Amino acid sequence: MAAGGRVGANGALERRRLGRTDIVASVLGFGGSEIGYQGVSARTVARLLGGALDAGLNAIDTAECYEDSEILIGKAIGARRHELYLFTKCGHAGGWGRADWRRAPLLASIERSLRRLSTDYVDLIQLHSCSLDHLRKGEAIEALERARERGWARYIGYSGDGAAARYAVECGRFDTLQTSISVADQEAVELTLPLAVARQMGVIAKRPIANVAWRYERKPAESYYQTYWSRLRTLDYRFLKSPDSAVATALRFTLSAPGVHTAIVGTTKPERWPENAALLRAGTLTPAEFERIRARWREVADASWDGQT
Repeated sequence: MAAGGRVGANGALERRRLGRTDIVASVLGFGGSEIGYQGVSARTVARLLGGALDAGLNAIDTAECYEDSEILIGKAIGARRHELYLFTKCGHAGGWGRADWRRAPLLASIERSLRRLSTDYVDLIQLHSCSLDHLRKGEAIEALERARERGWARYIGYSGDGAAARYAVECGRFDTLQTSISVADQEAVELTLPLAVARQMGVIAKRPIANVAWRYERKPAESYYQTYWSRLRTLDYRFLKSPDSAVATALRFTLSAPGVHTAIVGTTKPERWPENAALLRAGTLTPAEFERIRARWREVADASWDGQT
């Protein structure tokens, strides 16, 4: 859908087909990193996902390295598995700092994810920030293709940014691309999105609200927020000065980027996902609104402002 279109009719959350796949995902998906890393209780996750599913969610994205996220999601969705598309990522079964791109460990990790998610298959399995060198070697991609042949995954994708993401699109072996796209991270708008559109790939936006880094008055202590915080200070978008509209405008910008099908947002608060979904009732940005944000990026963005993993 082009910028300026409606996100939903009669209050319903719009759904978009992920490129050439048969996955028709809600434009707002749920990301499972926060519930894993922040040690959220199983009861809270069940309430959170139950409420989100009732509000229109049908796409959940997680990863094997997000602590107990897969386990929590598997328990929470229970008998509602058939109502949603389940995505996970592989490559860091031993933890984020311990990547392994060999075929056998990747297949073992995917099989483990299925057990943890309490499902026979996932709709999408993705390589999680696999380096360009390892992508070119091909063994990691072959592992995903093998998982698909075994029925463990319906589709395969790549999650990452920069030159590796570009190669993932160009090689023609992936069905989807998950990449960073936000008001503070726009490299993909030119580097990968046009080619992904041409190849009819599904595009999943990660970090679509830039970690809400603008909420900090001073530079955050956690490195996860620092890059976006510094960029946003330089970009100095006028809409960020209005707390009531900042998140809505940022999220609508990401969903207005040509080629984006769904945006993944994580939370630990049961009320947050329906609140974010409600922000999209205004529709995507108009072409003029979208271009103003893009123009400011082109005006001040530094050449080093690459996509953030």
